[in-house]
Amino acid sequence: MGKTTAVGHILLCLELLACFSQSKGDEIKGMFVFGSSLVDNGNNNFLHDSLAKADFLPYGIDFPQGPSGRFTNGKNVVDLLAQMLKLPHLIPPFSDPSTKGSRVIHGVNFASGASGILDETGFVARQVITLNQQIRNFEEITLPELEQQLGCKSEVLKDYLFVVGTGGNDYSFNYFLGRGGNNVTLQAFTANLTNSLSLQLKKLYTLGARKFVLMSVNPLGCYPMLNAVRNGSRCIEALNQAATLFNDGLKSLIDVAKSDMPNSNLVFVNSYKIISDIIENPSSKGFTDANNECCEVVPSAQLGGSGTLCKQGGKTCSDRNAHVFFDGLHPTEAVNVEIATKAFTSYLQTDVYPINVQQLAKLKL
Repeated sequence: MGKTTAVGHILLCLELLACFSQSKGDEIKGMFVFGSSLVDNGNNNFLHDSLAKADFLPYGIDFPQGPSGRFTNGKNVVDLLAQMLKLPHLIPPFSDPSTKGSRVIHGVNFASGASGILDETGFVARQVITLNQQIRNFEEITLPELEQQLGCKSEVLKDYLFVVGTGGNDYSFNYFLGRGGNNVTLQAFTANLTNSLSLQLKKLYTLGARKFVLMSVNPLGCYPMLNAVRNGSRCIEALNQAATLFNDGLKSLIDVAKSDMPNSNLVFVNSYKIISDIIENPSSKGFTDANNECCEVVPSAQLGGSGTLCKQGGKTCSDRNAHVFFDGLHPTEAVNVEIATKAFTSYLQTDVYPINVQQLAKLKL
């Protein structure tokens, strides 16, 4: 063996040892988050033309740092999961210029409010970061930075959770607004969605992702933004059926992934059921209002007079912990606590399938 070859071999061994030492045990090093406003930690704050923003009060009224771009009164589900995983800090948004260097070591949030699985879904908000672009941002900018920080290649990604929460906007602000084309059936539109998402997950897999947490679409027909068109009924069944159709397809991706993405593990979090159970029997979880938004909302002509987002500086309800929804679409922190707790600890496969997030975190790959 030549001297140069021997030195190269030693350096390679040292690099592998460094990677191995950083992936010891069953600890999760961090999270990479992709999706829409339900998991956005502030990326849309940096989009000049976006109409989907939450960087003003009353958003963040119960968040330690105040308004941050999270579409709720306090913490969202990924914040709470990060705490349960004992990560050293909340996951920073990709679009924040300070999210670089050592700040990427414990993960980055790429999610963008009003985005969907399909590129065209964000048209209502004028400017969003599409899911495809979120994945490109991870591949082209964050992943090289992470490898530079850790001194090794993408083998390290097996120590990270990849959380994906998207799909609802593709129905609420695309298909049911007629954007999908009137000749497209709900089944065909849903099949296209799940197929597109499957390809996006495979892309993350080829980059090194191995542990995935897939959030279901919530009960779309129960959102307060639909109150004006509900005609007294609690929820609009057609919208909930669309969500159920998508969720069934999403859950089936987990079984298919066993052959399509060897050595990967995917968990499906059924936030649809968790929220539906609360709406069905609010008092069982300490809630008193499952129908109305907590904050004063901006009326929208598209939604028959109801609104989606809180009015800037507007009023809020007195007991935010007793409301299921903070604005016309997004759950309160109290509901996010219910979702995250069940995602992390439940052993019921109707809540989380096939295992919970805590078990996923401890899996040795």
